[in-house]
Amino acid sequence: MSRPHARHSLAIVAALGLTQIVGYGTLYYSFSILAPGMAQDVGLSRESVFGTFSAALLGGGLAAPFMGGWMDRFGAARMMVLGSALCAGLLLACAWSPAVWFFIAAVIAIQVASGLVTYQAAFASLVEHAPQNATRNITYLTLIAGFASSVFWPITTTLAAHFTWREIYLIFAGLNLVLCLPVHLLLARRGSGQAEPVSGAATHPPVLGVLAPQERRRAMIVVSIAFALSGFSLSSILIHMVPMLGALGLGVAAVTVSALFGPAQVASRLVNMIFGERLPPTGLAMLSSALIALGGILLAITDGNLVGAVVFALCVGLGSGIGSIAQGSVPLHLFGSQGYGAIAGRMTAARLVASAAAPAVFALGMERLGIPVSLFLNAALGLLGMACFALVGRARRPLE
Repeated sequence: MSRPHARHSLAIVAALGLTQIVGYGTLYYSFSILAPGMAQDVGLSRESVFGTFSAALLGGGLAAPFMGGWMDRFGAARMMVLGSALCAGLLLACAWSPAVWFFIAAVIAIQVASGLVTYQAAFASLVEHAPQNATRNITYLTLIAGFASSVFWPITTTLAAHFTWREIYLIFAGLNLVLCLPVHLLLARRGSGQAEPVSGAATHPPVLGVLAPQERRRAMIVVSIAFALSGFSLSSILIHMVPMLGALGLGVAAVTVSALFGPAQVASRLVNMIFGERLPPTGLAMLSSALIALGGILLAITDGNLVGAVVFALCVGLGSGIGSIAQGSVPLHLFGSQGYGAIAGRMTAARLVASAAAPAVFALGMERLGIPVSLFLNAALGLLGMACFALVGRARRPLE
């Protein structure tokens, strides 16, 4: 790759990294902190608010394959422009919510629209821009985006001490409109998110997947199940991390400990940049599931001990960081770059549909079974997902 093109790619990654921090921070990570205020304001129970969020994740999962197809057809960067405008408008609508039904509809719509601005769209944009370098660029992107939780958990907690959740959503809408929309517009105008089927074919040849054609259907099913199980396991922990650690007795330290999650994500991606070539993407996915399961088991065993909570946050952060890379690289590695948006969209759908049940199911489990038992059961699902990734890893074959 030429030096000017390399600089152009790094600029695209840096710009997308900023929008991923804002996107995940405002649309996802902030929700668990704002949920109690939402519940009190709109007249719902806390469980009902998390149930609404589960329904929203389900809606996002069901929409993911369609969005992936649109990205293949119109270009991912163009769809991210639309997504930024939609997310800003929907955050404004949610902040205005005059009734419970309107609040529920707005929360669901936000998560559906988030698929146009978060990893699914960003990964597709990088694959379309430079297929041969997409795995490396995905790693760089997730390295930057790994700061989203560390930035927005403290920001949201601080804002919540001075503003209502409605006012905070107005601020978040402004961030999406002022920061993300111009970046996505610039990328779309420069053609970074559009495929190059003719003139770009020689410069950016497509990536060919390692699976034989007759193996692809079975592999798609197994990998989708694996992503669903690992997604459920991570989402259960992630959306409840701050309140769960608080319930275990950490008090105000819960936010500080949870904030270690972000640096751990970044550290895992730095390690992957150095040693990642030694593991295929399916191996990275297995390692991700193992680390998240280990973190949950350690937290359950230590039952709120500060050291155990710190190790838990670090393990989950490491696993999540590696898993984010696997989300983008596993479909590319197994199936190639042709039709990447639609293929990744199907896997994203499986992960999000399963993850949709996680906030409500895990909240119910903590209430009925207690936190330690819920963590053990959640870890078991993650290990089952790891086994599915191992099965697909054995089934793959080199092209040579």
